[in-house]
Amino acid sequence: MQQNSNFSRRKNNCSSCSLRESCLPVGLEEDEINAINFLINRSCKIRRGSYLYQAGMDFQSLYIVRSGFFKTYVLHEDGREQVTGFHMPGEMLGLEAISTDVHTCHAVALENSEICKIPFTRLEEIGRVIPSLMHHFHKIMSREIAHNHEAIASLGGMKARERLIALLLNLSNRFAKLGHSSSNFSLCMTREEIGSYLGLKLETVSRAFSKLQNDGLIKINSKSVQLNNISWLKQSKLGNYNVAKEIIEGTELQ
Repeated sequence: MQQNSNFSRRKNNCSSCSLRESCLPVGLEEDEINAINFLINRSCKIRRGSYLYQAGMDFQSLYIVRSGFFKTYVLHEDGREQVTGFHMPGEMLGLEAISTDVHTCHAVALENSEICKIPFTRLEEIGRVIPSLMHHFHKIMSREIAHNHEAIASLGGMKARERLIALLLNLSNRFAKLGHSSSNFSLCMTREEIGSYLGLKLETVSRAFSKLQNDGLIKINSKSVQLNNISWLKQSKLGNYNVAKEIIEGTELQ
């Protein structure tokens, strides 16, 4: 994988960004927005396969995904990769390093992407002048932490098929919040990366995808996935897989 030295940089304008509501509190005055534009003084384009940061690097900035898709992962002592998250536009990266001042995981672009870089010391300085900004960033941080805890808790007691459904529903919800289709989207990650994140072997992930498609719950075309009925998938996630399958097949439930 390539290092992050191939960034290309350009000036950023928060006031015209389509993701502004994800990053900034409402009701800011023009001079406050100008101060934030100075805070987030550049966006960086990162090529597919390049690192945003690596474990062991000094923590200096937080990053908000402007476009594209990232994965974060850690390496076990035996060299195995453990995917810890997938990150979409409007989401923040680098939070894990705040307490130690050192990044504890790797962040890699899964497709050509763009991020907004937020120097943390400067964020703290401007946050003292604009309290609502720091409060908003604390809410973003709390949301990201809660999302990670929810993912860990929900996947722990699930079977392989239910884990995959949970991931697809999670992505569906996040795409919907961005104004995209909740039922048709692309999977930038490989089957191996999905398996690493879900704690499943590659062949188990492949069988789960095939089973969902054969039963009519999803349709796969290369990296594109179509969720045929989200409510059915929610039933399946709760363990009511046969109920969902019977609804699809048109059988009457007693």
